[in-house]
Amino acid sequence: MALTLSAIASSSLVRRRLPIVGAFCVLTFGLSNLSIQSFTKTGSAHSLPFPPLLRSKLRQSTSVSGSIRMEGSSKIVPSIVVYVTVPNKELGKKLAGSIVKEKLAACVNRVPGVESVYEWEGEVQTDSEELLIIKTRESLLEALTEHVKANHEYDVPEVIAMPIVGGSPQYLEWLKNSTREK
Repeated sequence: MALTLSAIASSSLVRRRLPIVGAFCVLTFGLSNLSIQSFTKTGSAHSLPFPPLLRSKLRQSTSVSGSIRMEGSSKIVPSIVVYVTVPNKELGKKLAGSIVKEKLAACVNRVPGVESVYEWEGEVQTDSEELLIIKTRESLLEALTEHVKANHEYDVPEVIAMPIVGGSPQYLEWLKNSTREK
């Protein structure tokens, strides 16, 4: 029995999972990695190759009055998102709590059920892990990395940082106020 594309697209499983997958892809790859050269030349959301409705939403979110860019604001600091994987829920909870308690991050999201495929010591490995998505100041990356290494079970824990290039000014100000300076 063959499934039609419309039957698959209308399934509740796809509708529930698709926004999560899309958000994860944007977090992982960001808009800057979409090879949109015309956007970088003009700086206008109008030149993005998105459908008209999305283009108008982007234009509104990048307008001067409600700017989401981080440059030029004294209320916010250069901020990053850091990915760290852990082998289990217990370590994820313990590490997330210690990171926030030490004010190394404002927030840590714990995402269970991540399956990682990687090469280790010449062998391809597959492990179930939990992903920590950590929001913090750029200036705290070194201290955060040392904290993760000191409190992690892995010999080489994953610590990958990506810049936050914009966002809700109120959230970014909260991030600044919820973390230590160094």
